[in-house]
Amino acid sequence: MIWYCVAFDDISLTDLYDLMRLRQEVFVVEQFCVYLDADGYDQNARHLLGRDGEGQLVACLRLFAPGVKYRDFPSDACIGRVCTAASVRGTGLGRELMRRGVAEAERLWPGCGIRLSAQVYLLKFYESLGFVVTSEPYDEDGIPHVEMVRPS
Repeated sequence: MIWYCVAFDDISLTDLYDLMRLRQEVFVVEQFCVYLDADGYDQNARHLLGRDGEGQLVACLRLFAPGVKYRDFPSDACIGRVCTAASVRGTGLGRELMRRGVAEAERLWPGCGIRLSAQVYLLKFYESLGFVVTSEPYDEDGIPHVEMVRPS
Protein backbone atom coordinates (compact mmCIF):
# COMPACT_ATOMS: atom_id res chain seq x y z
CA MET A 1 0.00 0.00 0.00
CA ILE A 2 1.09 3.53 -0.73
CA TRP A 3 -0.32 6.13 1.68
CA TYR A 4 -0.20 9.90 1.32
CA CYS A 5 -2.04 12.88 2.69
CA VAL A 6 -2.58 16.00 0.60
CA ALA A 7 -4.32 19.35 0.90
CA PHE A 8 -7.05 20.00 -1.66
CA ASP A 9 -4.95 22.60 -3.47
CA ASP A 10 -2.20 20.02 -3.95
CA ILE A 11 -4.34 17.09 -5.05
CA SER A 12 -3.84 15.86 -8.61
CA LEU A 13 -6.75 15.61 -11.02
CA THR A 14 -6.29 11.84 -11.06
CA ASP A 15 -6.43 11.63 -7.26
CA LEU A 16 -9.49 13.89 -7.18
CA TYR A 17 -11.31 11.81 -9.79
CA ASP A 18 -10.38 8.55 -8.03
CA LEU A 19 -11.49 9.71 -4.58
CA MET A 20 -14.81 11.03 -5.91
CA ARG A 21 -15.32 7.73 -7.76
CA LEU A 22 -14.54 5.64 -4.67
CA ARG A 23 -16.80 7.71 -2.42
CA GLN A 24 -19.65 7.46 -4.93
CA GLU A 25 -19.16 3.70 -5.30
CA VAL A 26 -19.39 3.25 -1.53
CA PHE A 27 -21.86 5.86 -0.35
CA VAL A 28 -24.16 6.30 -3.36
CA VAL A 29 -24.13 2.94 -5.17
CA GLU A 30 -23.49 0.41 -2.35
CA GLN A 31 -25.41 2.22 0.38
CA PHE A 32 -28.19 3.52 -1.89
CA CYS A 33 -27.70 7.00 -0.47
CA VAL A 34 -28.62 9.89 -2.71
CA TYR A 35 -26.78 12.95 -1.39
CA LEU A 36 -24.50 15.71 -2.61
CA ASP A 37 -20.97 14.39 -2.11
CA ALA A 38 -19.44 17.64 -3.39
CA ASP A 39 -20.55 19.41 -0.21
CA GLY A 40 -18.15 22.36 -0.27
CA TYR A 41 -15.90 20.93 2.46
CA ASP A 42 -13.31 19.10 0.35
CA GLN A 43 -11.52 22.40 -0.34
CA ASN A 44 -10.91 22.84 3.41
CA ALA A 45 -9.75 19.28 4.04
CA ARG A 46 -6.62 17.24 3.86
CA HIS A 47 -7.21 13.96 2.05
CA LEU A 48 -5.60 10.72 3.20
CA LEU A 49 -5.39 8.32 0.26
CA GLY A 50 -4.32 4.68 0.06
CA ARG A 51 -3.43 3.00 -3.22
CA ASP A 52 -2.83 -0.72 -3.61
CA GLY A 53 0.15 -2.29 -5.36
CA GLU A 54 -1.56 -1.88 -8.73
CA GLY A 55 -2.16 1.83 -8.17
CA GLN A 56 -5.89 1.59 -7.49
CA LEU A 57 -7.31 3.94 -4.86
CA VAL A 58 -8.86 1.59 -2.30
CA ALA A 59 -9.05 3.78 0.83
CA CYS A 60 -9.63 7.42 1.62
CA LEU A 61 -10.79 9.83 4.27
CA ARG A 62 -10.72 13.54 4.83
CA LEU A 63 -9.33 15.49 7.78
CA PHE A 64 -10.40 18.90 9.03
CA ALA A 65 -8.61 21.31 11.31
CA PRO A 66 -10.31 22.17 14.60
CA GLY A 67 -13.37 24.37 14.13
CA VAL A 68 -13.72 23.83 10.37
CA LYS A 69 -16.39 21.09 10.27
CA TYR A 70 -17.76 21.19 13.83
CA ARG A 71 -17.98 24.87 14.68
CA ASP A 72 -19.70 24.08 18.00
CA PHE A 73 -16.54 22.21 19.03
CA PRO A 74 -13.72 24.59 18.01
CA SER A 75 -11.01 22.56 19.76
CA ASP A 76 -11.77 19.29 17.92
CA ALA A 77 -10.40 18.16 14.58
CA CYS A 78 -12.65 16.00 12.39
CA ILE A 79 -12.39 12.85 10.31
CA GLY A 80 -15.00 12.21 7.64
CA ARG A 81 -15.93 10.44 4.42
CA VAL A 82 -14.08 7.32 5.61
CA CYS A 83 -14.33 4.61 2.97
CA THR A 84 -12.65 1.54 1.58
CA ALA A 85 -13.29 -0.31 -1.66
CA ALA A 86 -15.44 -3.43 -1.38
CA SER A 87 -12.51 -5.48 -2.69
CA VAL A 88 -10.41 -4.79 0.43
CA ARG A 89 -13.01 -5.03 3.18
CA GLY A 90 -12.29 -7.60 5.85
CA THR A 91 -8.52 -7.28 5.36
CA GLY A 92 -7.87 -4.78 8.17
CA LEU A 93 -7.37 -1.93 5.71
CA GLY A 94 -10.20 0.13 7.24
CA ARG A 95 -8.51 -0.08 10.64
CA GLU A 96 -5.18 0.90 9.06
CA LEU A 97 -6.86 3.83 7.28
CA MET A 98 -8.34 5.08 10.56
CA ARG A 99 -5.11 4.48 12.48
CA ARG A 100 -3.25 6.60 9.95
CA GLY A 101 -6.00 9.24 9.92
CA VAL A 102 -5.89 9.59 13.70
CA ALA A 103 -2.08 9.76 13.66
CA GLU A 104 -2.14 12.45 10.97
CA ALA A 105 -4.74 14.50 12.87
CA GLU A 106 -2.67 14.22 16.06
CA ARG A 107 0.46 15.27 14.16
CA LEU A 108 -1.22 18.26 12.50
CA TRP A 109 -3.27 19.40 15.51
CA PRO A 110 -1.61 18.09 18.69
CA GLY A 111 -3.68 18.15 21.85
CA CYS A 112 -7.02 18.29 20.01
CA GLY A 113 -9.87 15.82 20.21
CA ILE A 114 -11.06 14.18 17.00
CA ARG A 115 -14.77 14.09 16.07
CA LEU A 116 -16.65 12.05 13.52
CA SER A 117 -20.16 11.18 12.48
CA ALA A 118 -20.36 7.39 12.52
CA GLN A 119 -22.84 5.10 10.86
CA VAL A 120 -24.40 3.19 13.75
CA TYR A 121 -23.48 -0.21 12.35
CA LEU A 122 -19.79 0.79 12.68
CA LEU A 123 -20.08 1.86 16.34
CA LYS A 124 -17.98 -1.02 17.75
CA PHE A 125 -15.28 -0.45 15.12
CA TYR A 126 -14.86 3.22 16.08
CA GLU A 127 -15.07 2.43 19.80
CA SER A 128 -12.18 -0.01 19.33
CA LEU A 129 -10.15 2.97 18.05
CA GLY A 130 -10.83 5.07 21.15
CA PHE A 131 -13.91 7.00 20.02
CA VAL A 132 -16.87 7.44 22.38
CA VAL A 133 -20.49 8.21 21.51
CA THR A 134 -21.58 11.79 22.29
CA SER A 135 -25.09 11.89 20.80
CA GLU A 136 -28.29 9.98 20.42
CA PRO A 137 -28.74 8.27 17.04
CA TYR A 138 -29.94 10.57 14.24
CA ASP A 139 -30.76 10.19 10.57
CA GLU A 140 -28.23 11.44 8.03
CA ASP A 141 -29.23 10.87 4.42
CA GLY A 142 -31.42 7.91 5.40
CA ILE A 143 -28.71 6.14 7.44
CA PRO A 144 -28.63 6.06 11.28
CA HIS A 145 -25.56 7.90 12.66
CA VAL A 146 -24.12 8.97 16.01
CA GLU A 147 -21.59 11.67 16.83
CA MET A 148 -18.37 10.34 18.35
CA VAL A 149 -15.22 11.91 19.75
CA ARG A 150 -11.76 10.62 20.50
CA PRO A 151 -10.54 12.72 23.40
CA SER A 152 -7.13 14.37 23.15
